[in-house]
Amino acid sequence: MKAVVYEEYGAPSEVMSLEDVAVPTTGDGHVLVRVEATSANPADWHLVRGEPRIARLQIGVRRPKARVLGGDVAGVVEAVGGGVSGRAVGDEVVGCPFGNGYGGFAEYASVPSDLLVPKPAGVSFAEAAAVPLAGLTALQGLRDHGRVAAGQHVMIIGASGGVGTLAVQVAKAMGAEVTGVCSTRNLDLVRSLGADHVVDYTAEPVTDRPERYDVVLQVSGQASPRACCRVLTREGTLVQISGDSDGRWVGPIWRMVAGKLVSPFVPQRIATFTAKPVRADLEHLFSLVDSGALHPVVDRTYPLAEVPQALEYLELGHTPGKVAITV
Repeated sequence: MKAVVYEEYGAPSEVMSLEDVAVPTTGDGHVLVRVEATSANPADWHLVRGEPRIARLQIGVRRPKARVLGGDVAGVVEAVGGGVSGRAVGDEVVGCPFGNGYGGFAEYASVPSDLLVPKPAGVSFAEAAAVPLAGLTALQGLRDHGRVAAGQHVMIIGASGGVGTLAVQVAKAMGAEVTGVCSTRNLDLVRSLGADHVVDYTAEPVTDRPERYDVVLQVSGQASPRACCRVLTREGTLVQISGDSDGRWVGPIWRMVAGKLVSPFVPQRIATFTAKPVRADLEHLFSLVDSGALHPVVDRTYPLAEVPQALEYLELGHTPGKVAITV
């Protein structure tokens, strides 16, 4: 089968290539999926570059442990491993093998059965592939770490990106009043997703606003934890997912560390997390998709052979919504 592989760290276009590799085996508890679409996530280009470099302690000090990346998969069941129930050859499925073997950047992927859910009939494979990892990040950030409740005021910094566009819709489905922060060119997009208010970060300092929010979800930007706390209520919560950073060694991880250091000295709660693939959460996300409450935004679509170009486009940091890859 064809797969995009890499053996060393570097720029995607320099170290990734389309090669013939063996079809993965279908072990117990796994399902072999004929991949129809996947998507690019910021985690992918960070993994390819091996940055921030402190992460190499986990992903491979001298060379990457995973050869084929891709944390989102949408496709058709090709084979079913032992001990798997509820899956049959020909089923259309979508899942999230992020941190569980990856494998989406290929014609076939072996995915743990409990990380797959049925693909809704009303969405394309590319749209479905845009949801898993970004959607899990939005859902878990708002629900589990932000503890968002109906009627609360939520600010999403980075509302036009892959996670942000889904977070706006998830927060609205939870009954929150949502303020989306983005650049001028994406104001209409964020408003169309249901945001009650939009803020152009190029026109005003976001953390100097007079309004106070119950939850701030920081997906992007360079605002410090202490600055974000200025726009929170006294009992509010800052949820740090990531943020922009030029640091090659620790990158946005330093912002997470700063949040932990600041936390004892501010009345607000500061939470930091990394999304975890959970089947129940995937089912919830795709129930929202099926009902029309959650609509994935796909900015561009690339063929499998152009995964390096897709990652480098995403790396520019100005993508409205998600970048999908068709196989």
